Amino acid sequence: MRGRPGPERGPVPGAEPGRGREPEPGQAQGPVPESEPDSGPESGRSVPPHGTLPPQPHPFDPLAALRAPGDPACDVYLAGTVFLDIIFTGLDSAPVRGTESWARGMGSSPGGVANMATALARLGLRTSLAAAFGDDMYGDYCREALGMGEGIDLTLSHTVPGWHSPVTVSMAYEGERTMVSHGHEAPPRETAPSAPLTGPAPSPRRGEKPGGGARGTPPIDPEAPGCPPAARACVASLVPGERQEWIATAARRGSRVFACVAWDETGRWDLGALPDLEHCEAFLPNAEEAMRYTGTDCPRAAARALSERVPLAVVTLGARGCCAVDGRTGEAVEVPGIPVDALDTTGAGDVFVAGFVMGSLAGWPLADRLAFAGLTAALSVQEFGGSLSAPGWSEIAAWREHARASERRPCPRAGTVPSGESPYDESPYDESAYESPYDGGHDRAHNGGDGGSRSRYAFLDAVLTGCHGPAPRRRALPTIGFGRTAPEA
Repeated sequence: MRGRPGPERGPVPGAEPGRGREPEPGQAQGPVPESEPDSGPESGRSVPPHGTLPPQPHPFDPLAALRAPGDPACDVYLAGTVFLDIIFTGLDSAPVRGTESWARGMGSSPGGVANMATALARLGLRTSLAAAFGDDMYGDYCREALGMGEGIDLTLSHTVPGWHSPVTVSMAYEGERTMVSHGHEAPPRETAPSAPLTGPAPSPRRGEKPGGGARGTPPIDPEAPGCPPAARACVASLVPGERQEWIATAARRGSRVFACVAWDETGRWDLGALPDLEHCEAFLPNAEEAMRYTGTDCPRAAARALSERVPLAVVTLGARGCCAVDGRTGEAVEVPGIPVDALDTTGAGDVFVAGFVMGSLAGWPLADRLAFAGLTAALSVQEFGGSLSAPGWSEIAAWREHARASERRPCPRAGTVPSGESPYDESPYDESAYESPYDGGHDRAHNGGDGGSRSRYAFLDAVLTGCHGPAPRRRALPTIGFGRTAPEA
């Protein structure tokens, strides 16, 4: 979700710069539905009761064995604003002032909160999204792509009359990405204008798109029976100095809350300015954010310090992977990144969080959750375009099959450490100099890798039982609207 900024957000664990060619029109594109989803009263269509999910394009259910009568119809709820993302890839370097740069690839896809929602849905989680959609062709495209294309429940979403879709242009180069965005904060439903909005947009937070956190989030009544809905989990983006009442409501109703954080523009970096942290089960900042909030110079020390404030602290280390500390048990885990040739890192952080949420709801051990989250993120950066780059179970199964078939060599599994003992180097953090203890056994996500995958990801073998064959997956195309012009008779 936009609103998870920071200097380290761009590189996915193990990401290396790569190049690619955009797909031809229609290539790697799943079947296009003939109708658009119901999106609320503004759409002029009937709205099904909440929890009545659209047809599911991702039939594998990883939580099937855990479901019981009376469980919530929704696995994960989240709220925010949907953007249209236009991504340029294959740039040799950042654009230079006063010059024109040509990209070798281009993709368009839903963005903003759509990145997280799509990643969750493609992992088989029943996802409910409360989002504001623009009243334009971009909004129509995003609504159709999420509702019918990905099976996301949009009954709590709405279209804002006279409001244009926010847009981001993302440029990927050297394993990083730079974004330029434009949009206006979505007005409340009751004050939605009849004419297009004009005037300047609110000043964005560093690295944040409107709608990525509380800012731009569709207004809701946190005490209303249906919003937030009953759900196994919620994903939130905390904003320094702001309280989001729906988070407390969701936690009170039994949802497990997983949170990331927006960049602190005030420079205070005070955990006390995150009042909703007390409602969270897991907090997932990046290394820079974690160290600033805790006043430490090592992300592993930061994870331990954060675990005193939240039950589970997960800190991402960019290309080096991630580490976590469970404050309830004292368990400390570190998992290395998977080196890949990265085409586009847009949305990789959202895919990581979605993978971690999936493993948490399935009840996996902490080391397996971290490994799975890193794997899903590594697979995503090899495709174009934010939300539509997220992998599904068929891609995960294919990667696992290649990993088993490849030549193997010994590699230690991501391990746990007894309470009171530190697995971490306590020297000041320098990502460029940091060497993971697992560097000798990295797997390459495309070719199946080496022996590390056999042990570290062996837990996937049981999970993937019943996951049959490849499924058509929508991917980003250079632009939207192909096939709308009928040939002349």
